[in-house]
Amino acid sequence: MKLHRLDHVSLRVRSLSEAAPRWCLQFGLVERSRADGRALLACNDEPYCLELVEGGRPGLDHYAFELAVDCSLDDARAHLRGLEVPWREAEGCLFVDDPDGRPVQVMPYREPREPHARWPQHARPSSTVHLGGPRKLGHVNSLTGRIREGAAFYQDVLGMGLSDWLDESGVWFHVNSDHHGVALVDMGYAHFHHLAFEVVDIGKMRDMLDHLARHGRWLSWGPTRHGIAGNIASYVRIPEEECHVELYCDLEQLQAGHVPRVYPDDRYSSNTWGPLPPRSYFRFDPVAIEHERESWETRGRPLPPPPEGWEGP
Repeated sequence: MKLHRLDHVSLRVRSLSEAAPRWCLQFGLVERSRADGRALLACNDEPYCLELVEGGRPGLDHYAFELAVDCSLDDARAHLRGLEVPWREAEGCLFVDDPDGRPVQVMPYREPREPHARWPQHARPSSTVHLGGPRKLGHVNSLTGRIREGAAFYQDVLGMGLSDWLDESGVWFHVNSDHHGVALVDMGYAHFHHLAFEVVDIGKMRDMLDHLARHGRWLSWGPTRHGIAGNIASYVRIPEEECHVELYCDLEQLQAGHVPRVYPDDRYSSNTWGPLPPRSYFRFDPVAIEHERESWETRGRPLPPPPEGWEGP
C-alpha cells in the first residue's frame, strides 16, 4: 500500500450546531457542508480536513489517508488480503483498525479537478478561501500501550515510512516529505492525543494563540521547539472533544533515502527550548484538565490521580 497524504480527521461531537461554528470561529476553518448529522470543515481550498459527527462519546471517530496516484483501492485490498488483515468498506473507502482499535480510513486518490490545483497554495486562484486560517491539516498523534505493534501496523499494513524513534517510547511515520503524518507515544494506554494544523510562521502562531486566548483557550504545552521533527509547536486543550490541537511551523522536510534516527528520551529531544510538558498534557479527565487550566503543577501542586473509570499515567 502507498499513501499520498493525510486527508482528514473525524471527531464525534455532542452537538453539531454548537461544535461546527466553534471550530470555525476559533481556528479559522470554513464550513463546506452540513447534512445527515455531520459537518465538513476546511482549512483552505481542500474539500475538507475536519469532519464533525454528531453522537456518541466525544472524541476521535477516525482519521483518513488518501492513496497515492499509483495505488488503487484494488491494490490496497490485495495488500490487506495478503497480510490477512481484516477490513470493512463504506462510502467507497476501506477501513482498518490499528492495534489500539483506532479506525483508519483509506481513501482512493482524488484527481485534481482544476488545472491550478497543482500549483503552490499561494498561487491558486480562489473565490472562497478566507483570510487567517491554518495552511493545512498536517498530522495526528496518539497515545498507545502497544507501541511495537503500532509501529509494525503503520509501516507494514499502511506502508508508511519510519522517520524516527524516541528511544523506545515514541515513534514517528511519514507518507511524504513532511517529517510525520502519524506519531505514537507510549503512555501505557490508548487515547487520541492531537490533530495538528500547520501555520505559516511563529508570527501567525502568535496571532492565533492571542485569538484563542480571547475565546478562553489555554496551552497545555508550548511554545516548544521539538528536537525530533524540528517544528515549533503550541498545544491547545480542547476539553469538548477530548483532544488537543497543535499549531506548528518549521516541520523538518525529509530527503529521499532518509535513514531513521533514534533520539535519546530526554528533555532536549522533546523541547530544545526548555521544559517537558506537565503530566496533565497526557490526560483527558476533568481533574487533569482543571489542574492544567490553573497551572497547578507549575505552582507546586502534584497532579492527583484520575477519577475512577478514567485512564491515565
